[in-house]
Amino acid sequence: MKINESSWPVTVSSLASDLRRLGVAAGMTLLVHSSLKSLNRWVIGGPHAVVLALEEALGPGGTLVMPTHSSDLSDPAHWQNPPVPESWWSPIREEMPPFEPDLTPTRAMGAVVECFRKQNGTLRSSHPQVSFAARGPKAAFLTGDHSLPDGLGERSPLARLYEAEGWVLLLGVGHENNTSLHLSEHRTVYPGKKKVAQGAPCLVGGKREWVTYEDLAYDSDDFGALGQAFEEETGLVRRGTAGDAILRLMPQRDLVDFGVGWMERRRGQG
Repeated sequence: MKINESSWPVTVSSLASDLRRLGVAAGMTLLVHSSLKSLNRWVIGGPHAVVLALEEALGPGGTLVMPTHSSDLSDPAHWQNPPVPESWWSPIREEMPPFEPDLTPTRAMGAVVECFRKQNGTLRSSHPQVSFAARGPKAAFLTGDHSLPDGLGERSPLARLYEAEGWVLLLGVGHENNTSLHLSEHRTVYPGKKKVAQGAPCLVGGKREWVTYEDLAYDSDDFGALGQAFEEETGLVRRGTAGDAILRLMPQRDLVDFGVGWMERRRGQG
């Protein structure tokens, strides 16, 4: 990032003020998707400062939630970015280290998430691929009993967030990253909806095992259009800025319900 001397740096207090101005309030349960680079300013304290600002805005009664996905702990037969030779599949399944909530790093989740998941007192759900981390009064409720099959479905932190009437904050990212819409996929009937065989290295009784299960064949290709429709048709998305990043704050339950109706109308039309 090229530093612009005329651009004031982002601080814990300035970002907390921006979040409050947007509508982030004390006591909220808030799922955050973030891009540190999108702020496009010098952030005093880096990702640490972003985590502290979020927690300051939520207060001690609020619960902060972030996706801590580790998509590389999956069946290599499905890998595309990059794919690997079929001759590698067996050694990957045999040697990939098992998922451990306190040790397994995230993949492509960003610096803010990695910082948050390491924070003392943060809990992380047990799913080897689509775990979530949470800190606050509702953290145990949100991260407990995360089902291995259908990891973004009815026994996931996304469904618990729906029950808790939580909120979603997109900090410098678009609806393409809006994971809650995968819960809409689970709740929608549409042509072509299918399950896929999946696998991951897990600790079972203290020993590493390659565990297989079924999950939904997720598809986020239309999430951008869906999110734009939600903004335009409901007026429920609060927009603001922090640094050069666009902030979007929305009620998760309304988003998921809208997503179900939108997918029922739009998916499978050709």
